[in-house]
Amino acid sequence: MTTPAGSGTGFGSVSWWGLSPAVDLQAEGPPVDPDSQAENPELNVLLLGSVDGRHLLRTLARAALWPRRRFHFYVLENNLEAVARHILIFSLALEDPEKMGLQERSETFLEVWGNALLRPPVAAFVRAQACRLAHLVPEPDRLAEQLPWLSLGALKFRERDALEAVFRFWAGGEKGPEAFPMSRLWDSRLRQYLGSRYDARHGVSDWDLHMKLHDRGARVIHTREFRRWRDTGVAFELRDSSAYHVPNRTLASGRLLSHRGERVAARGYWGDIATGPFVAFGIEADDETLLRTSNGQPVKTAGEITEHNVAELFREMAAWGHPRAAEGDPEQVQGGAEGSPEPGKPRTRPFTVHFLPLDSAHTLHHKSCYKGQFQLLYVACGMVHLLSPELGACVAPGGRLIVELAQFLVDLRQEQLQAFSSRVGELAQAAGFAPQLGGKPSDTFARFYKAGDSAPGHEDQAVESGTPPPEVLAPPLEATGWPSENRTQPLEPGTPPSEPLKLTSESQASLLEASVPPTGSQAPKSENQSVPPETKSPIPDL
Repeated sequence: MTTPAGSGTGFGSVSWWGLSPAVDLQAEGPPVDPDSQAENPELNVLLLGSVDGRHLLRTLARAALWPRRRFHFYVLENNLEAVARHILIFSLALEDPEKMGLQERSETFLEVWGNALLRPPVAAFVRAQACRLAHLVPEPDRLAEQLPWLSLGALKFRERDALEAVFRFWAGGEKGPEAFPMSRLWDSRLRQYLGSRYDARHGVSDWDLHMKLHDRGARVIHTREFRRWRDTGVAFELRDSSAYHVPNRTLASGRLLSHRGERVAARGYWGDIATGPFVAFGIEADDETLLRTSNGQPVKTAGEITEHNVAELFREMAAWGHPRAAEGDPEQVQGGAEGSPEPGKPRTRPFTVHFLPLDSAHTLHHKSCYKGQFQLLYVACGMVHLLSPELGACVAPGGRLIVELAQFLVDLRQEQLQAFSSRVGELAQAAGFAPQLGGKPSDTFARFYKAGDSAPGHEDQAVESGTPPPEVLAPPLEATGWPSENRTQPLEPGTPPSEPLKLTSESQASLLEASVPPTGSQAPKSENQSVPPETKSPIPDL
């Protein structure tokens, strides 16, 4: 699909940040049963392609506004690098406030999450955390002791080994910037994406911003910050521009390719270069003054709003309870020095994040522990092809379904967005869901409920009750971005590559036909992919 923005491959095959605002999952899920006798009712949420954990963080930050519940988040991604970023981001968000202050934690989060280049102190933090996590992943007992909110028990042994290898690469197993030359990889992706329009890239950037993102509700994104991100990959410039020069290795991903009939493993950047990380936290705010306009122009930029929202999110999490301890009651933890429960009282966790095997979407219903267990199912637009009756069987009667739409994908025209929304409705209906009526219309999410004990009207009342109003969020659509000579780096021989979602140019055409993003089976065979000789390395045995 060729668009005015270029080749249509700007969103890549790997998603690193969400392309829709963060949402409180408690506001989206069914209410607590008033007849329930449980002391701490549970909320079980299954998330497909949530990418960066923003929904989970938002839910925990708003937990103090709701009746107390225990959360079980089950996260399914299509590549292990995304799983590793989830863990790193949560480790940072739940860092002990005495070790890292609020401002430092917020700024570090923004740079690791959304910048292609890091400042040296932030890069050192990533290396230290990655080294720690690489030692914890193969030791379940130590992992449970130090990160009680994390559960990797469902992952296959092969996936855990590959996850450890990802952390070791982040920790600097390969020294020097040439192990992952981010600036060169970014520019090469940009040249391939824009083609003959590369010399007019600022004009293309302005067109995408003003004629697409602004028209679709992201007017606070400023021209200057959007241009800077398109040119360099640095979305949040919190210090002098010269301070950002260390490649952000958390944005690297591995891919299996074929070169002259030989299977090789290559590493490169195949993420988003079209929309940017501004949408997730930067276009909505609880404080309406941040969205104020003067002479028709927003007074705050998306970067400034993102800084404020992330700082408030971390502050609310700290006020609700010391998340790192993750074991005391919120009322006991709040205001406590250590966040420990009273002596003799059983220690409980307010939330747990469970990571599921990469290819388990169609097999979860075979296990009794998942069938009919989830009150809420969240599906990113890049994972819509996994929405099926088998997946629907995992949702309890009266449960909710939220599907992210492609509102902020700039390469898609309006008719394609409408076709995609229609296709989402068809898949949801086939999976056993019905549209949730009566709520506020949204171009960002499609909302459904599971046919069962609850009627649509009853479900709507739950959303529009006196509880905090739901907000909209979702993760990104993953399109194609096949590697070229300057966008791949060889993996070290001992690094097991993960299997990312394979999407080809057919995925763009599929949206024209109101179809969902393709599965890996629709991707071209590896023999049709090419990789230059310098990117070759023997593929390790898995």
